[in-house]
Amino acid sequence: MQIPWRNISWVIILVVIFAHYFQSCNGQDYGEEETKPAAPPPEQDNCNGIFITYSFEGRQKVYPLVKNVSAQAWSFKSMLTVMNTGINELKSWKVFVGFQNKELLISADGAVAMDGDGFPVKVGKNGTTLAGYPQSDLKTAIDTAGDFTQMAAQISIKGTQFGLSEKTNPMPSTIKLVNEGYKCPAPKRYKTYQQVCCSRDPKYKPKNVTTKFMPRSYGDLSITYDVLSAFTNRYQAQVTIDNLNPLGRLDHWNLTWEWMRNEFIYSIKGAHTHKKDPSECIYGPQGQYYKDFDFTTVINCQKKPIISDLPREKANDDKMGKLPYCCRNGTLLSPVMNETEARSIFQMEVFKLPPDMNRTALNPPQNWKINGIMNPAYTCGPPVRVDPTGFPDPQGIGITTAVATWQITCNITTPKPKQAKCCVSFSAYYAESVIPCNTCACGCEQTAKCDANRKPLLLPSQALLIPPENRTKLAKAWSHLKHLGALPSKLPCPDNCGVSLNWHLDSNTETGWTARITLFNWGDYAYENWFSAIQMKKDFAKGYENVYSFNGTKLTNQRNNTIFMQGLPGLNFLVGEVNGSDPNNDPRIPGKQQSIISFVKKHTPRINIQGGDGFPSKVFFNGEECALPPEFPKSTAAFKSQFGLLPAVLLALFTFLLLTDGLH
Repeated sequence: MQIPWRNISWVIILVVIFAHYFQSCNGQDYGEEETKPAAPPPEQDNCNGIFITYSFEGRQKVYPLVKNVSAQAWSFKSMLTVMNTGINELKSWKVFVGFQNKELLISADGAVAMDGDGFPVKVGKNGTTLAGYPQSDLKTAIDTAGDFTQMAAQISIKGTQFGLSEKTNPMPSTIKLVNEGYKCPAPKRYKTYQQVCCSRDPKYKPKNVTTKFMPRSYGDLSITYDVLSAFTNRYQAQVTIDNLNPLGRLDHWNLTWEWMRNEFIYSIKGAHTHKKDPSECIYGPQGQYYKDFDFTTVINCQKKPIISDLPREKANDDKMGKLPYCCRNGTLLSPVMNETEARSIFQMEVFKLPPDMNRTALNPPQNWKINGIMNPAYTCGPPVRVDPTGFPDPQGIGITTAVATWQITCNITTPKPKQAKCCVSFSAYYAESVIPCNTCACGCEQTAKCDANRKPLLLPSQALLIPPENRTKLAKAWSHLKHLGALPSKLPCPDNCGVSLNWHLDSNTETGWTARITLFNWGDYAYENWFSAIQMKKDFAKGYENVYSFNGTKLTNQRNNTIFMQGLPGLNFLVGEVNGSDPNNDPRIPGKQQSIISFVKKHTPRINIQGGDGFPSKVFFNGEECALPPEFPKSTAAFKSQFGLLPAVLLALFTFLLLTDGLH
């Protein structure tokens, strides 16, 4: 029998190939070599607290391409990682990133910017604070068995920056945790990487927290977002705004936020939205999901709705009103004036979209912002989950709690130079000239004909009754009469404030002293239920005795150096500016109110009136901090001589001639 060696050889080759394939498969599935994760930096292993890293991932030039390095724009990407490596859960984490290259943040996946009202955010050279969203809390490795997704948050940052050469790696000046109770050293810096370990402050004494969520915080303004009832695709919410600062106030408030998950407002009660346009829902993801939904009845579909209070006549309207604390035309008074009118409430029905089609999938809107007409500027933080609000049961037995509650805390910010809304002038019995409001105290739009940076010209007291834009001739005459020096070719701009106040030292004796405060309204808007407050240096407000034409009181507790004043009943309107007796020639006349304030020296024997102690360190009108002059009136020799009356008589005559000739 002859063996077919050729066929056998082919069989052997096939067996070898099959065996090789079998071994290869076996090696892939059950081999001992595994991909090991990258080892964490040694500093992370030694960090008992919150470990923060910032990694610069790269950048590239974007249009327009220019030769000026400082004007060239670059798009950049970076990664911020916040990890809890300690034994305490971190609630509502907040990290400051010291951006310093005129950055414009386009997005930050996993966080919101606390300093803006939504992306994009201009952070300039001052940096910004990022707060976690939707993952705001970082649990410990102990409580999660080392689950990185619950212990850490990674924020992918995209933005634009300016003013750097191609070889430079733009890094922030610092990174640090800003949560209360933590201390952060200077970060360790590398070429494209920064890291810092923030540990618990041993001197910090945390409050005993007996609640499941964060304790409620105190701020100048508190906004509460309560979910009253929840369903699969919608929920009922109540928004409560509380003014907690005795010097705070809002008139005709406007509230806005940003929906992060395509929600829309189906109905609202106790307030109204500025815009009702169903097209944004019909052509958006809302219309794609709710295909048979009638969006013509929807109140608002905007991603950033603007909401305002209802007028008082709607308070008893069956459809829009009949809510406690609603319908006050947007007025939130100081709690010193009226605690009941320091709160505002409205309710709304909110519809949701997938993947949140669950009654427990509740997400409050972000980037809250609130403002008024002649009021302080507020900066609001992110919503913080707190224990549910309790409401009296309708049957009068027990308390009904909300499904979920978030608190948004807002604080008053000090106005920047030339961005105030009111200003103050100083004068005194011992000085001839008035120290006027600062140049461009409330801003300057047109500076072609005036100098926005020059010191204002001294004025006679009569000039305070004339609109600032009409004081030029009088200021020139006063400067010439008093030999105050040569006038510049380009005179300083006016203050451009709608409201100004004058603080005049009226008298000074051994036992006491008096001042006169005058309020001027240079606008057309009349201020109802106005208030003003002054803060004195040190404890000189202890000598406060009385305000004679206003309702005045000295605040206690932490503001015991503050005197609070408001109009008496029937005199609480600061009317607007009106025409003079001859509108063609006479300047307009401001709305004005005035009162004398008396002080005794029994409790302040060391007070130096002429040295500046008789002037306030801060002045407020309707909650807005007013711009103060940088100097005080100086004693004039003319007041000490027997001829001191002559210049005043001459000026009064000159003022009369100017007014009859027209000051425009």
